[in-house]
Amino acid sequence: MQQEEREICLYLKSMPGVFVSARDIARRAGGKWRYRENPQWAERPLARLLELKIIETDSTHHYRLTLKADKKKAKKWVSPQMKKILETSGKDFTHVIDDDELPADFFGDSDRK
Repeated sequence: MQQEEREICLYLKSMPGVFVSARDIARRAGGKWRYRENPQWAERPLARLLELKIIETDSTHHYRLTLKADKKKAKKWVSPQMKKILETSGKDFTHVIDDDELPADFFGDSDRK
């Protein structure tokens, strides 16, 4: 994947599930100066990402990252001893938040989903 394609993917990753116009992608993913020099710079990378099925489009030619099928994640315990301790405590842990539900910047790194 080339740098332009990565920039587009990172921009679309910041808005999961939202369709964005090619003009907005070109304006915001590459920066203000790149857009001023060539407003259509994002056309080729968008076409390439569509071919690779990394992004998808709707009928109005707006783009978003493809939504991955929700996979049922098997929850794993840290250790069998921790499982036993928590189960014998008698407390309900169904309200606990998964890592996937936390905002991307919660842990301080922007690479985390």
